[in-house]
Amino acid sequence: MKNREARLPWIQVLSSPPMVVNGALAPLPWSTIGKAASDQATYLYVNEGRYWYSTQPSVNRMVDERAERFHPEDVTEEIRRRLLEEAKHRGDFSKVHPCPASYNEVVDEPEAKLVIVGPDYLHSAKDIDSPARQYAAEILNRGSSGRNCGNMLVFLAADKTRFADLDRAARLYLAWKSIESEKVSLDLTPFQANQVDQKKTSSDQAVKGRIPETYVWLLVPGQKRPESGKAFPDVEWQEIRLQGQEALAERASKKLKNEELLITNMAGTRLHLEISQIPLWRAPGNHVGVKQLVDDFAKYVYLPRVKNAQVILDAVQEGAARLTWRQDTFAYADSYDAAACRYRGLEAGRRPNVQLNSESVVVKPEIAAEQMEKEAAAQASIPTGMGGAGTTAASPTGSGIGATGSPAAGAGIPQTGAKAPGLRRFHGSATLNATRLSRDVDAIATSVVQHLAGLLDAKVKITLEIEADMPSGAPENVVRTVTENCRTLKFDSQGFEEA
Repeated sequence: MKNREARLPWIQVLSSPPMVVNGALAPLPWSTIGKAASDQATYLYVNEGRYWYSTQPSVNRMVDERAERFHPEDVTEEIRRRLLEEAKHRGDFSKVHPCPASYNEVVDEPEAKLVIVGPDYLHSAKDIDSPARQYAAEILNRGSSGRNCGNMLVFLAADKTRFADLDRAARLYLAWKSIESEKVSLDLTPFQANQVDQKKTSSDQAVKGRIPETYVWLLVPGQKRPESGKAFPDVEWQEIRLQGQEALAERASKKLKNEELLITNMAGTRLHLEISQIPLWRAPGNHVGVKQLVDDFAKYVYLPRVKNAQVILDAVQEGAARLTWRQDTFAYADSYDAAACRYRGLEAGRRPNVQLNSESVVVKPEIAAEQMEKEAAAQASIPTGMGGAGTTAASPTGSGIGATGSPAAGAGIPQTGAKAPGLRRFHGSATLNATRLSRDVDAIATSVVQHLAGLLDAKVKITLEIEADMPSGAPENVVRTVTENCRTLKFDSQGFEEA
């Protein structure tokens, strides 16, 4: 045939094998046939619907031959290189360790870390002895020496079946890359050079797409809670299959958060529950150090996995600040004086400045309340006066529970040598901005109600009164909505009136 070029319709009619569509034979789409043929044929070329033969071998054929000849280690190294780039995306992990060569490369710190298992260690569903599982156990146990922060590690491994596709994609990319570097020596035509550039770009994208499709297995260490008098339970591995095309760490952290296997924000009540269930209270059983709590949550895989130490510090702060700390959480203290059996800087009912050191402690609520009551009673028994031997300085008016003392001078209280009469009742009213109600109510609760409710035996009653004047009248839908909401919220009284 003199003209080596042929148009798409002519070749399609002569060459398309049939397929069945609605019970009848129909030709396959030429885009499918042509792509397969041009990728495999030695002398067939294609460009924008034009197909032709040439006496010069096709670049596609050269790529296939080179791809098969690459040493497995070269392919593995290319995949490792791409996995190293994943360390740029951390999601909610503090660190990402891609393909560590040994357990020494994974730092032992109280921060949640994702270990991306290298391509030499693959995993199959429910295979407890897979290379990836054995590798993860080696990293977790730090050989045989053990880790102080084992609960901070999660592993991501490649699927054994899907890895073949990733391996093939990486080989093709390496082949196109090698040919691009030899354009001159291979004496490629302009068309072939352009084809190489396009194929290298598309093969690069193919590898990027294959990585999240292949790295789909999260291997998460866990453990049943230990029971007194029984052997310490073994570590149990949970495997979770991931989906999606996001960065590996972002996808993994999102899944772990949804499953509550990675906690980035913990309530004080949850922390109190975890402390009490094990329990984590240390001898004499009345408190536990803040630093000890951080270490416990980092080490023991039967405890919830938190992002970092700040999660624990925030939980301690939030728990100690609760008005219901006696029933629901705990108190906080700067330190414990063992000689005096007393907690220094004991605070509850307000937000403390929590410190991460070897001195600060979380205190059982009943123990904290007992100390506060004793100190309040002792302070109340000290007489106040204008000066002299029987005079004591006024106590600070701090907002923490247990910040007790006589009223400050200048508050309108007679200062005599005898005990001043106590103020036993408070009342107050304030006009709030209807457009900033939440802000104003929160300010009142923090600045006023919290101090009063924290006093011993105090009974605080708060009444909200709403009065609205509507010169244009209230629409029927507003009347209906407000009335129903008031009933739902159990208002003592409510109603609309005519002017």
